[in-house]
Amino acid sequence: MDIDSPWGDVPSKSKADDPQEPDPTSVKADTATGSTPSVKSASSGPRSSASRKIPARKIEVQPTKLEAVDDAFDPLGPLGADPTPAASSISTDQAPTPPRKELNARATRPPSATSPAFPTSDYEDTTLPIGRVKGPPPVQPQTSGASRQTQPSVSLEQAAKPTFDILVGDPHKVGDLTSSHIVYQVRTKTTSKAYKIPEFAVSRRYRDFLWLYTSLHNNNPGVVVPPPPEKQAVGRFDTNFVESRRQALERMLNKIASHPILHHDADLKIFLESDAFNIDVKNKENREPDLGQNKGMFSSLGINVGGSGGKFVEHDDWFHDRRVYLDALESQLKALMKAIDSVVIQRKGLAEAAGEFAVSLGNLAQVELSPVFSGPLQALSDVQVRIKELYERQAMQDVLTLGITIDEYIRLIGSVKQAFSQRQKAFHSWHTAESELAKRRSAHDKLMRQGKSQQDKLNEVGAGVSDAEKKAHQARLLFEDMGRLMRGELERFEREKVEDFKSGVETFLEGAVEAQKELIELWETFLLQMDTEEEVPSRAPQQGAISSTADDRSEDPTTGDHAVTQDERPIATATDVALEQDA
Repeated sequence: MDIDSPWGDVPSKSKADDPQEPDPTSVKADTATGSTPSVKSASSGPRSSASRKIPARKIEVQPTKLEAVDDAFDPLGPLGADPTPAASSISTDQAPTPPRKELNARATRPPSATSPAFPTSDYEDTTLPIGRVKGPPPVQPQTSGASRQTQPSVSLEQAAKPTFDILVGDPHKVGDLTSSHIVYQVRTKTTSKAYKIPEFAVSRRYRDFLWLYTSLHNNNPGVVVPPPPEKQAVGRFDTNFVESRRQALERMLNKIASHPILHHDADLKIFLESDAFNIDVKNKENREPDLGQNKGMFSSLGINVGGSGGKFVEHDDWFHDRRVYLDALESQLKALMKAIDSVVIQRKGLAEAAGEFAVSLGNLAQVELSPVFSGPLQALSDVQVRIKELYERQAMQDVLTLGITIDEYIRLIGSVKQAFSQRQKAFHSWHTAESELAKRRSAHDKLMRQGKSQQDKLNEVGAGVSDAEKKAHQARLLFEDMGRLMRGELERFEREKVEDFKSGVETFLEGAVEAQKELIELWETFLLQMDTEEEVPSRAPQQGAISSTADDRSEDPTTGDHAVTQDERPIATATDVALEQDA
């Protein structure tokens, strides 16, 4: 019996055998249009066939290549869908964006789209309507990354290290004849949170700087502490000496404040900040009597460093080479310092000679009656006075540039040798503790062999052995730590030495060049002045004679020659007239 197909099939239709089973192509086409396919029974009649006939034929136009280009994982999502959560639930059988659009989007995508801060899946799941260009991902992570790369790489220690700017100035003499001394004003600017305010000033004398140096040496064994200038009994109130000492003290404080270990010391804080300095120092010595006896860290560890402990034999080749090098460097710097002193003495001698020469020329210029000769003499005397001032200033610059650097490093080598001496004391303390430990162990072993009759004494000796082991261990660690610390300090010493001497030599040479330029300019100015004065008098009489004779001369009408007038004759023949009168 013939039953009409609910799909309205014709005899040419390929799949019309089973009217109950829908065509897969048509079902897929319905899915593409967003409608839900419905399969009805044969009892639905021609009405269902008429309602489904036209849409079915239009959708069947799409070929099977929809399945060929179908990509369920396309990053741009289904074509033509709205960017709503419902769009993600649509079947993946919809036509995707053509490959050309996808390639363009990927080509313009910045590299930060694949960064961990913005996952690729979160960005690619965003769908847009047709015709709307997909925007690039946020670029904030890339910008922050670039800013981090452009920042200079600074270690955490350097970033946390406070800065100090210390000025030593205003030296003035105080006290009576017997207790007179120089007082300096120490101004400090710092970013350290250990100080109450960022900027402050105190007054200190030389012995206060010496106390600071001694305290820092005792508190920090193995550290090379920048030393103050040495004492001087004669000429300590001289202007040049006070200025050189002021600069040396200022360099000392700035080097101490820039040291990574010394700027944490409590004694430096007392020196820079305390208004009642003498009272604070006495209170500190009362609280810590051992530190007042120059024992420092050794005493705090319970290690005896009172004696030398015998002759020290260096067992480390590196420290032996450093010691030999420092001895040779010290002798060379002392020889260089003598040469600088000789240069300074010679410049001062030249300044004195130039001053004496200027005085002699000035006296001669006052005695000479002829202004033609006295003028150049006085000008030459003024030039010699300028040369004297130039030599004196150059001698002072030599002392304050290269001389103060040489003197500073001679004293620094002495500070390094004190660090070597502290290391030797630590070595002897270690071996003394080892010897004491060996004695206590021997006594303990002897009691152990005697039996258990002396249990109390055995316990006492055992406690002594433990204490000796602890002290020996601490002494060994102190010696090893001091060796590592001194290696770093000597490397720091070498770096700063090169920088300071380079700066000092450059300043010395620049000062010498400028002094020679100034000297040449003085002589050139003097010669130009002399040439100008010689030209002016030679031209003035010639011009006066020509003007006077031109007016007084008259032409003889008979001969056409110029006749000498009565006014011109005395000027021209004054010497002849005098000779005739004498005859």
